[in-house]
Amino acid sequence: MDLDFLKEKTVLVTGGTGSFGQKFVDRLIQLGVCKKIIIFSRDEFKQHQMQQELLKRGLLNPKLLRFFLGDIRDLSRLQRAFSGVDIVVHAAALKQVPALEYNPLEAIKTNVLGTQNVIDAALDTGVKKVLLISTDKAASPINLYGATKLCAEKLLIAANAYRQVKESSTAFSVVRYGNVIGSRGSIVEVLNEQKKSGIVTLTDEKMTRFFMTVDQSVDLVLYALRMMKGEDIFIPKLPAMKLPDLISAIAPDCKIKIVGMRPGEKLHEILLNDDEVKRTRDTGEYYIVEPSRDWWNGANLKDFPYLPDDFVYASNNVRILSKEDFLKLI
Repeated sequence: MDLDFLKEKTVLVTGGTGSFGQKFVDRLIQLGVCKKIIIFSRDEFKQHQMQQELLKRGLLNPKLLRFFLGDIRDLSRLQRAFSGVDIVVHAAALKQVPALEYNPLEAIKTNVLGTQNVIDAALDTGVKKVLLISTDKAASPINLYGATKLCAEKLLIAANAYRQVKESSTAFSVVRYGNVIGSRGSIVEVLNEQKKSGIVTLTDEKMTRFFMTVDQSVDLVLYALRMMKGEDIFIPKLPAMKLPDLISAIAPDCKIKIVGMRPGEKLHEILLNDDEVKRTRDTGEYYIVEPSRDWWNGANLKDFPYLPDDFVYASNNVRILSKEDFLKLI
């Protein structure tokens, strides 16, 4: 991949101590082309843990890395952190579906108002690119988490209006993907913890979910940062898995307790809604949803075909991973 877009750039990651943030920062360090990498997060203990892990591996370079304590709910702190930054990857969010169903205002404060703060800070400080990390739950959402991430996507895409007034203004784009294997709080982590008791829970035997590795999520983000023009949404081509097969792979000797679907939970996830399909191009490895704006000419995507109008991208309508496939993936 051409990495000239990162050369001598300062990159900031909100939620930089999360599963994605740590892997992304690790990749940036290994690439060795950035001028500075800033990890922005609100948990000082997780920052300490991340620093100690990097120190242990000989990667804690104080001239390259900057740990910045702050919350995306605090606009003035973001403005200070974004000073001199070229690229922002916005990964900070509240993500636990059941918890957010019962604490809706907290989800709105972080996922919606916090994202608006990121937008305002980026515009105020002259950041060149902002990329939001979104979720399959934002496509036709039924739970509050998905709804707040859809709002975050809409806010980010609408912020490109400033770019039409002033070409040097910030470009805002989105990546959207499904479950990341082994990420903090993921179903894989939950099952690994539950299996210690010999009993694991299953909500519905027919349920399916998209899956990808953390490395795949980092590859997608780097691709999007290179290709983005503003308002475009980048979506990976993912396989899915039936949850009983997932349990069979992770906890084969455990008893299964059926507990029923939780509040805000879907039987199957989707990554493209019907409206988006009509303006989505297939690049071979990824899908890119074009903006529905008059100014968009799509010159950089003209060689890629559009998806057929009847295309469906749901977790029960893609390649289904077997137990053996999943074990190879991890």
